[in-house]
Amino acid sequence: MTGIKILCRLALTVLYSKNFVNCIKQGILQKSTMNFLSHFYFDRDMDNCYLILGTVLPDLLKNADKNVIIHPEKLHHPDINVNAIIRGWKRHLDVDRYFHSSDFFLHHSHQLKKLLLPTIAGSPVKPFFLGHIALELILDNLLLTTNKVTTADFYDNLDDCEPLIISEFLTFAGLKETAVFFKFYTGFKKSRYLYSYAETKEIAYALKRICMRVWKNPFTLENEVQMNKVLIAYRESLLDSFMIIFNEIEQLIVNPYN
Repeated sequence: MTGIKILCRLALTVLYSKNFVNCIKQGILQKSTMNFLSHFYFDRDMDNCYLILGTVLPDLLKNADKNVIIHPEKLHHPDINVNAIIRGWKRHLDVDRYFHSSDFFLHHSHQLKKLLLPTIAGSPVKPFFLGHIALELILDNLLLTTNKVTTADFYDNLDDCEPLIISEFLTFAGLKETAVFFKFYTGFKKSRYLYSYAETKEIAYALKRICMRVWKNPFTLENEVQMNKVLIAYRESLLDSFMIIFNEIEQLIVNPYN
């Protein structure tokens, strides 16, 4: 890596870190985000539904209630299934850490931010937020459309998990009120919403849905049309190279059974 490339990467890292912290402080971006299927990819062949649930549970909890804060990653429970959720949770944190500090993420989220900026004229949405989430949605779409994962397998694993085990994990981790989570979780499974991620033209709509959690009217119809053009084109540009980041992270994360 040349000196100029190193300096550019450092600049992007600093810019990303500042924006990331600012967005979290403002409640715009949760530390865990929306890439359910990207997390599922790394354990798609595991025969353990509780471990797989654990790999996406941080995101599910934040979507159910953004004020929930638990740190179960250092806990140990006598039940093997509860411990499998804990292992999955730790795996989620590892994947997020590697992904958000990678050259791939820093480069492509920045490029998407620049390309999307002209399409959201008049919108209250933060461009940094848009680049970050758009990249994650595109990656989920690419995993589905290239048959690296299936949505059916993902939901089958969630359906196989017993609510009593999930409840035991949540209370053991310190969550006193679980009703809000289970209401969201039941609706999440029933809706099968992630099936829509396979439709490339739906990426902009999914992005809008996420933004509506923060901003009431994030985009005009024209915004959406122009965003969709950018997202579809960028998705095509990543088609032949997107697995680089998954292969890179796969080399870094440890076996969840160790």
